[in-house]
Amino acid sequence: MRSSAQLPILTVAEYLEGELHSQVKHEYLAGQVFAMTGTTLRHSALIGNLAVTLRAHLRGGPCRVYFADIKVRVEAVDAFYYPDVVVTCEPYDPKRYVVAEPILIVEVLSHSTETIDRREKLAAYRRLETLREYLIVDQAQREVTVRRRDPQGRWWQDIYGPDGSIHLDSVDLDLPLSSIYEGA
Repeated sequence: MRSSAQLPILTVAEYLEGELHSQVKHEYLAGQVFAMTGTTLRHSALIGNLAVTLRAHLRGGPCRVYFADIKVRVEAVDAFYYPDVVVTCEPYDPKRYVVAEPILIVEVLSHSTETIDRREKLAAYRRLETLREYLIVDQAQREVTVRRRDPQGRWWQDIYGPDGSIHLDSVDLDLPLSSIYEGA
């Protein structure tokens, strides 16, 4: 005997309203929602290291760093994602809870999200006109993949590790891998 169930399709407004009251974060893709799972201490430490470093570097300027609980809207693919770290230079509005114009996005890989981060999110994030760099941080080994958009709009990939240093053009920051992985 076969059973089937129709998955509900949510509007963007329904999704956003639901997220305001949900105990669990969900990502949204074309009407479908997907629950986010918990994380490891190492994953959290990597996010913290990146967020603190970026925040200190950007302090006093027009750009801001957000992590963990802020959604990024990718209208071109009708999606909302929760990146691990996001930098935007959009005007600050303390009532907003969605970033639409990121310049830098960071995802820290976990076993359950690696394929999504490397394929689905990469394809979606590349459609964001303001995005200049997308970092994929491997928590299993000291390795960071950086996808960059050049001034002509072409995307390039560089892989750094284990003792390398990344220059982030989007925020003009030299970032040694040792500072990303410190204590993690």
